[in-house]
Amino acid sequence: MQTPQISQSNVAFLEKVQLKAGLNDLYEARDLSEIVFRTMRDLMTTEAADRVASELHEDAQPTEDKTLKSEISTLWKDTNPIVAWLSRVRPPLEFDDNTFIFRIKQEGGAPKGMAGETIIEAVFAATKDELSQERIQEIAGFMPGKIKELWQQA
Repeated sequence: MQTPQISQSNVAFLEKVQLKAGLNDLYEARDLSEIVFRTMRDLMTTEAADRVASELHEDAQPTEDKTLKSEISTLWKDTNPIVAWLSRVRPPLEFDDNTFIFRIKQEGGAPKGMAGETIIEAVFAATKDELSQERIQEIAGFMPGKIKELWQQA
């Protein structure tokens, strides 16, 4: 089975995640980013997730160093059509920070010995670079305990 190519429009974002987390390659960064995003979306309302997607599709905070403008939204949207559909029709899930971290390590196939928090913080930092303050605060309201702290520190 062939691994899907990484879109050029996602490379700068994924490089940030790879570097901050100390991952081996962009494919690992992509796979783990998608799992962090899925777990975040599971805690959010559909409307809030759509608002995040719209900002990741547009230039929320234009600056000189933004090499990635409009296509992080492709990482934000779930690639599994059944999961994507279910997340739109069900209410937000409720789970704690330990479950959030567990999901990243288990579903994402985190490298052996790497803390889930390291991955989460790397994805959070790269994501926050692309969002408005309003969206950053909105997302914080959905995150549980330690995950909310990681979001605020990133």
